[in-house]
This record gives sequence, structure tokens and C-alpha cells, in this order.
Amino acid sequence: MAINWESKYCERANGIYGSMTRQLMHLIANPEVISFGGGLPASELFPVDQVKAITHDVLDQKGMAVLQYGTSEGYEPLRQAVVERYNQRGFGIGLENVLITSGAQQGIDLVSKLFVGKGDLIVVGDPTFLTALQTFNLFQADYLTVPVDAEGMQVERLPGILEARNVKFIYIMPNFQNPSGATLSLERRRQVMEIVRYYQVPVVEDDAYGELRYDGEHLPALKSMDPDGQVIYLGSFSKVLSPGIRVSALIAEKNLMEKLVFAKQAADLHTDNLAQHIIYEFMRRDWLDGHIARLIDFYRKRRDAMIQAMTTYLPAKVTWTTPKAGFFCGPRCPQASIPASFSKKRWKPRSLMCRAPATTPKAAASAACG
Repeated sequence: MAINWESKYCERANGIYGSMTRQLMHLIANPEVISFGGGLPASELFPVDQVKAITHDVLDQKGMAVLQYGTSEGYEPLRQAVVERYNQRGFGIGLENVLITSGAQQGIDLVSKLFVGKGDLIVVGDPTFLTALQTFNLFQADYLTVPVDAEGMQVERLPGILEARNVKFIYIMPNFQNPSGATLSLERRRQVMEIVRYYQVPVVEDDAYGELRYDGEHLPALKSMDPDGQVIYLGSFSKVLSPGIRVSALIAEKNLMEKLVFAKQAADLHTDNLAQHIIYEFMRRDWLDGHIARLIDFYRKRRDAMIQAMTTYLPAKVTWTTPKAGFFCGPRCPQASIPASFSKKRWKPRSLMCRAPATTPKAAASAACG
């Protein structure tokens, strides 16, 4: 008789469910489909030749060391390179503040392991990043939601939410938010840091798209406005180099880092050594900034073409953000405004606008049930 696995699941396993992200990954595997439903970098821009050259050199010069176990904190030269890069943005950090993770998603997972238990409260935007919700749900979090508008999270609502509540942290994407495309204004950045200092609430700042600004000046990261160490910052190389190379940087207060390293050890010991060396060499050879400049030029043109196409072809009631960077424009489409003729039959075989993923806690829960 086959074992009844469901009878063995722990209570927490009820929070594990398939997401629209997983369905999108299956969809885009079809070469006949161009999906607008997920934030995938353009494969044609991956620096294949440069990665190939780096990989050959690294394995030729120190292959045995690279193929051995590494430290949980990450490859030290890469961590130092991260320190230097982010200190140019005013972070004021040292080596002890940097943990290399297997993608920014692992950073979200590690923070959740440390802070979130059943029924614990997290503040998130409405909408917010689907896969972050998937992680928080696994740890049985409850949510307090704050609307997101054209200037990002409406942080002026936070005092009313934080008063008399034990909130574990605020999860926020200040730059070019997934899925709305909104950027938190400078005034709201100052506001949120004043508020969290007063209420002594940590912030998890997810900045996967921060370096891909097409228009205007870069705004300061919340972490650069954080003298008290309340912000846990999640940076990523996925969007500026390759999402297949699962390397990101978590930046946090020294007193928190020990627990994060222990959680990392329990998860996967360390991030892939070869991948870390590839990222480091890309930075050491001074290739990264030139590559990002090419990405910005390419993606700006794509952004403009997408906005023009939506302006031309979508019904008047459909609204969106014109993003200054990133991959998202957050179309908002009242169901009643979608004509019956507007279906995938109107699109060429290689084009398909996918149904948007569930990006609010309530919608994510409904998607899990359905």
C-alpha cells in the first residue's frame, strides 16, 4: 500500500502551494510564446562570451579551490567588492555586513526563518511581489497591507497600522516595484525611515531593479538613510547579469548577521562557488557598469514600445504606470472594460499577454485554493 504522504505533512506545509510564477516558467519554455506576465530579463543580453571566458580562466587558475566547499558568508573578494560598490551609494558598510545568498529569494527566506512564526504580522504593499508572499505564507504570516500608488507605498498610513501592533517587519520595494512599476518618492523615503525609527520596526528593502533606471536621477536606498541598522537590504545580480547565476547580496547589521549565517548554513551551506567567482571577476574586470549601460539602453526602448502599444491598442479604461526603470508597468484592467474580442486569438502565435499573477495576500490565498 502506498504511503499517505498528506497525513505526514506538518501544519506549516499547508502554506506551500504552486504559484503563477511556476506556471509562467512552464509557459515561457515554449519558444512560440512571448510572455508579458513575468519579469524575465532578455536572454539575448546575457553576457555569454564573457561568462565563458571567466569560467575558463577561473577553472584553469584555481579550479580545485573553486570546486571545494566554501564559507557560508560567501567568497570574501566578492563580499569586499559588494562593500565598495554599495558604499559608493552611501551605505557605510563593512565586510561584516554582507552575506552572499543564492538569489535574493533566499534572502527573503532567511529573514522569514528568523522573524516569522504562525500569526506574526508583516506589512506589505498592495500589490506586492508574488514570490515574497509565497515565502511568507510558508511561515504562516498574517498581513497588514498598505496601498501602492504612483509614488509607491502610501507610507503616511503606517503610523495607524503600527500603533499598538507587534509588526515583525515592513517588506518594501522602493525602486520600480514588482508588479506596479512604482517608485517610492524621496519624501516618502524620508517619511518611512522616520516612522520606523519611532516605532522601532525593521524594514526589508528588496532592490532587485535598482540599477536599471532609464530616466531621471537615482534616489537614495533606504539602507543609505539608516544610521541605526534597521534596514535589511536585498540586492541582486539576477536582473543585471543573469537570473540563472543565483548570486545576490544581503546587507544587514553586524549583530543580526550571525543568525542569518546560521540559517544559511542550515539551508545550503554556501552559495555556489563558481557562480560567486563569475560575478566577482565580472566586477573586478570592470565589465559590470558597461554591461548595465547596454541593458538600460535596450530596456528603455522596450519600455517605450510597450507603452506605445498599450496606448494604441488597449481600451481607454485600462491604466498603467510608465516606469522610470525596471520591468513592470502594472496594468490595471477593470473586468467590464475588456471586450470579448480582446483574446489571445487576436495575437500572433508568438505573442501572448498572460493573466497577471496574484500579487496581494488575499489574491495569493485564493489562487492557492483554486
